[in-house]
Amino acid sequence: MAVDGKYDVTMNTPMGAQKATIELATEGTKLSGKMSSMMGAIDFEGLADGNNLTWTANAKTPMGDMAVECSAVVDGDSLTGEAKMGTFGTASFTGARTG
Repeated sequence: MAVDGKYDVTMNTPMGAQKATIELATEGTKLSGKMSSMMGAIDFEGLADGNNLTWTANAKTPMGDMAVECSAVVDGDSLTGEAKMGTFGTASFTGARTG
């Protein structure tokens, strides 16, 4: 599908810009992937509705488990979205396909 691939992402968090990679794969409306950053890697599953994506990643943080609810839109080789990070608020992110 048009959204499959690896993206270099910058997430604008309350602690400043954070770099990560997101790998996406679709099979019909099923989305699977991996988010990787200096904090580690998290596998996730979600839904794909064309270029509109939603998923929840369960992050392990120093303060416990946290569900990160993400939504994104892929437009060509660009990815834009937001992540709801529990009590840490919402962070926007942008990315570019690298593979």
